[in-house]
Amino acid sequence: MKHSAFSSVVLRALINGRNNCNRSGTAVATATVMPFMAAEMSRHCAGAGGLKRGFPCWKRMMASESLRSPVEANSTEKKEEEKKSEGNSLVASSYWGISRQKVTREDGTEWPWNCFMPWETYHSNLSIDLTKHHVPKNFLDKVAYRTVKLIRIPTDVFFKRQYGCRAMMLETVAAVPGMVGGMLLHLRSLRRFQHSGGWIKALLEEAENERMHLMTMVELVKPKWYERILVLVVQGVFFNAFFALYLLSPKLAHRVVGYLEEEAIHSYTEFLRDLESGAIENVPAPAIAIDYWRLPKDAKLKDVITVIRADEAHHRDVNHFASDIHFQGKELRDAPAPIGYH
Repeated sequence: MKHSAFSSVVLRALINGRNNCNRSGTAVATATVMPFMAAEMSRHCAGAGGLKRGFPCWKRMMASESLRSPVEANSTEKKEEEKKSEGNSLVASSYWGISRQKVTREDGTEWPWNCFMPWETYHSNLSIDLTKHHVPKNFLDKVAYRTVKLIRIPTDVFFKRQYGCRAMMLETVAAVPGMVGGMLLHLRSLRRFQHSGGWIKALLEEAENERMHLMTMVELVKPKWYERILVLVVQGVFFNAFFALYLLSPKLAHRVVGYLEEEAIHSYTEFLRDLESGAIENVPAPAIAIDYWRLPKDAKLKDVITVIRADEAHHRDVNHFASDIHFQGKELRDAPAPIGYH
């Protein structure tokens, strides 16, 4: 009886409390919440004993609510954090369906490079003749030969026997002609609705191969600030000059590149001599070079310079061959392009 009377008093106070508690924000909140809690108490605590256990049951319900709230809050926060982490782990390009598939080496390890793939690597042909030289036969040949010899003078004065820096500078220039020639042949093919005979791809392969030479040399020689400025100036001048030259006379442009490659062979031969004599330390080969040329894991700098020199010899042959085609009054597309001939 006492419990029942007390429960009635509590319920009446809860229900009627809103009429007396409108003077403060807290009272308003209490007046709003209390009727709901009273109704919940009546519903949950009804049953055996009716409202006899109303007050104790109400206390238990409040206690369980206070214990449940932090747990539920923590679980909600964890779910939100998981969603955020999942969102951050997604690759942006996967939305478009172009994410790269997993690529591995032959031994099953993950392929670490994005700039080239395993099927683009190769064993350099070291049996190529390094001594071949195109003897100037006509006026344009002599112009090309003298121009290249003239360009070599400031290079020798500036770099002297610093063959690492010289090679780095050389490759920033050597990667330009293939790109310019391939671009102009590409535009001509579009204008004339003609095939290129594979020469677009052959020249772009040459440009990419020269760029990989540069990426390898950068791993060995860190360019100084004034060398970076020099690269900007030389590349800007050479690109525009070679672009104009190729438009005016492709035969002369390819002959110039052929002689430039002959000079590159000479420079890398001097580089190898200093490595063999101990003037330059024969450090381990960079990882990018080992994967690109399929070199042994214990390859040294000497092995890298050897394969780069062989590449330059191949580029020499390609450009002299292209110039000979033009001198015969034909177009490059009339002769099969040496695709894959590094």
